Amino acid sequence: MTLTKADLIDSIYNQLNLPKTKSAELVESLLEIIKKALENGEDVLISGFGKFCVKDKRKRRGRNPQTGEDLMLGERRVVTFKCSGVLRSKINREGKGLSRRKNVR
Repeated sequence: MTLTKADLIDSIYNQLNLPKTKSAELVESLLEIIKKALENGEDVLISGFGKFCVKDKRKRRGRNPQTGEDLMLGERRVVTFKCSGVLRSKINREGKGLSRRKNVR
């Protein structure tokens, strides 16, 4: 299941008892602040959650997977995310319904 913007708005509405319009404004404002910072090349660090970083990718050779034709991929900027240790430990906590494989040798 995917968490959507509407789900975030509903959660704020239910947890903080804000009107839906105010909850929507809050979510939109927060996302706009994050987008503007990333557009300006700034990293966004949310303590206990993670860090969004803007990385510059150089021009490189690539291949069209349908035709196999070689081509040059241009320079671009990408956003990467690295989760915090706090979030990582919550995600990896034992007994949360995740199937874990044991190393078999």
